[in-house]
Amino acid sequence: MTDLRSLERPSLPPSFDEASLARPAIAAATDLVVSAPDGTELVQGVSVSVRPGDALGIVGESGSGKTLTCRALLGILPAGLSVTGGSVQIDGLDLTQAGEREWRQVRGTRIGAVFQDPASYLNPAIPVGAQLEETLRVTARVPRRRARARARELLDDLGIRRVDLVLRQRVAQLSGGMLQRVLIAMALAADPAVLIADEATTALDVTVQAELLELLRQLRRERDLALILVSHDLAVVAQVCERVQVFRDGRVVEAGATSRVLRAPAHPYTRELLSAHAAYGLERFLV
Repeated sequence: MTDLRSLERPSLPPSFDEASLARPAIAAATDLVVSAPDGTELVQGVSVSVRPGDALGIVGESGSGKTLTCRALLGILPAGLSVTGGSVQIDGLDLTQAGEREWRQVRGTRIGAVFQDPASYLNPAIPVGAQLEETLRVTARVPRRRARARARELLDDLGIRRVDLVLRQRVAQLSGGMLQRVLIAMALAADPAVLIADEATTALDVTVQAELLELLRQLRRERDLALILVSHDLAVVAQVCERVQVFRDGRVVEAGATSRVLRAPAHPYTRELLSAHAAYGLERFLV
């Protein structure tokens, strides 16, 4: 059997996007620079893009810039941070210097997101059904009389049983996996073309994690949804994503087809990550 690590490959820039020759991107950050008020560059010249039906995995340790890059794509950088270089485009619109008013027309309708710790994004005092209905009315412009039925449809599509009971329950009455499904329903309320899942399966047990990953795969197929999956867990990315980018210290140090990068990593940091995941048997997930 050929040793894949011995195969020679053309040298590519770390941020090279192998899908750049395919159909136009629905969401893209090009040569992105995100800076702190003192001028420190926290993201340094990163390029990320996805097309309809794509699944891009972004991996790296905490502080590597992966979440800041995604927040730049959503127009929700933390206070004090700003895009100081490069560009951000969503569905052909240049939003690099856009204000909140412009972002509100795109966020939720063209690009949505789910994050770790879903309970922190929901109001504990209000039934989750009422919160989902409000999202449908505000973001998707669903009439009030139709919102409850549409909320049921969304949760049913996401594999939730006893939907009417779940709609009446509050955050404290639902499991982490169920709350994450509710957040996914909110993110998809206005049928966006792109979904960012930032550590969305972290802290869930293995069975629930597997169910959510299968759900994300299903949503891609059914909706031609572009998915950006952010994780520190290579096994998660290997199961879902055809492409991967490895972040470190605000830069992309390696990028390419997931099977190629994980079978024959070129960068020492990628090899270090793989070594830490050796016990997971990543090979079984690779095409």
